[in-house]
Amino acid sequence: MSTTSSHWDRFQKFFVRYPQMGFSIDISRMSFEDGLFESQAASVEKAFSAMKELEAGSIANPDEGRMVGHYWLRDSSLAPTAELKTEIDATLAATLSFAADVHSGKVLAANGQKFTRVLIVGIGGSALGPQLVAQAITPANPPMAIDFFDNTDPDGMDRIVAQIGAEFATTLTLVISKSGGTKETRNGMLEAQAAYTAQGVDFTKHVVAITGLDSELDKLAVAQGWLARFPMWDWVGGRTSVMSAVGTLAAALQGVDVTQFLAGAAAMDAETRQRPVRENAAMLLALMWYSAGKGKGAKDMVVLPYKDRLVLFSKYLQQLVMESLGKEHDLDGNIVNQGIAVYGNKGSTDQHAYVQQLRDGVNNFFAVFIQVAKARDTAGFEVEPGYTSGDYLQGFLRGTRTALADKGRESITLSISEVSAFSLGMLVGLFERAVGFYATLVNINAYHQPGVEAGKKAATDFLKQMGQVLASLPASGGGATADEIAAQLGIDAEDAWHMASHLAANGKARLAEGASPVSDRFSAL
Repeated sequence: MSTTSSHWDRFQKFFVRYPQMGFSIDISRMSFEDGLFESQAASVEKAFSAMKELEAGSIANPDEGRMVGHYWLRDSSLAPTAELKTEIDATLAATLSFAADVHSGKVLAANGQKFTRVLIVGIGGSALGPQLVAQAITPANPPMAIDFFDNTDPDGMDRIVAQIGAEFATTLTLVISKSGGTKETRNGMLEAQAAYTAQGVDFTKHVVAITGLDSELDKLAVAQGWLARFPMWDWVGGRTSVMSAVGTLAAALQGVDVTQFLAGAAAMDAETRQRPVRENAAMLLALMWYSAGKGKGAKDMVVLPYKDRLVLFSKYLQQLVMESLGKEHDLDGNIVNQGIAVYGNKGSTDQHAYVQQLRDGVNNFFAVFIQVAKARDTAGFEVEPGYTSGDYLQGFLRGTRTALADKGRESITLSISEVSAFSLGMLVGLFERAVGFYATLVNINAYHQPGVEAGKKAATDFLKQMGQVLASLPASGGGATADEIAAQLGIDAEDAWHMASHLAANGKARLAEGASPVSDRFSAL
């Protein structure tokens, strides 16, 4: 039992629940200043106003002149034009219809059999959203198994190809890329095509494109006569795309109640659109992030869902929060280096992993516990007289929360009644809205990602130079050092060494190791 004084009065004051949704938020274990709501009142009103403008169709991504409309995906009546509403509704209906046709056998594999598996080829939000849904809310025995090519790691893809094996004959592939030019996804598509070909299966009869209109991928799908094409809109960012065709098609193919998933997010949107600050779960989250990190992201967010099915939620939030809030400049052009680092695993696994540091180590975090009231769908089972595994899970959650509070470590607790399509939709909607509110509180743009583009450009430059290194390697004469290669090509010597080492490790060059990297010599095969 805790040795500290009771938090009961504070709990009652800072506990908010939405009974009709089976949701609650408890911020009583956060150490925010008493005057926080008053001191931030003007910023809060500005955040509410900015969100209203966003939902009305304002240009929220000025870098690309784009609206940001993921809220319309679960309530198309919010769309700023009738044309957009019609397109959203038609696309949702088309994804659900296509999934139903696959399940019924109206859409068949090239061999005339029903599809039995789905392979998702995508990266970032094009994979994380479908992965979260697959882990959290698919039936225990889904109508179709699912695999992912979510990286350009050939070994990872080889393992999945080996697992699928002859079942490529009844595997449906979804290739997801807004621009069609994302190299990781392009590579995954080509690897998938090769796997189908190795099994004697016509790839074009098994593949669907989810992409932007007239993108490279869209044109390829048309030219090759792929099974179907579904749109990705420029007003939906990858990290908020799980309720577009990116997520709804894969979810429907796995037997998820997509309409309930969307309804959960729409319900959370509605509640956090109208409630005052002290009852507004999304604004409370944003204010707690602001308070804990002093408005500068000074503390990390550790997400601890006490449910195996939500193990990917922290990974999903890493992209949503860190890509949205990790910005160098604010809206006025000042260098602010904003952001909130996110990590997490699941309870009670964490009791045996890093909770030791959370309680006794550096106090550079706040925790977000996610509690699920319903322990299991099957009949109860007592692991000892009077106690179930679910009782222990609840005990470990409460024990960890108390242990952290006793050492002055902050935490927020979110509770849902059960893990369902509706409740997952609620959680996704909650954090999306909190991200938007927080961005206004700290005066940044949550809807662009210049750092991601910079990384892509650097990777492209690296690959171009690596091709030049390969072409420059001597076939005789003892090879060349990194310094010699770099001098010849006008590139950095360390880059030259890494490029040549990679080529040698993968059978494209020969390496004669010296006493140190500076004396390593590389030659052509």
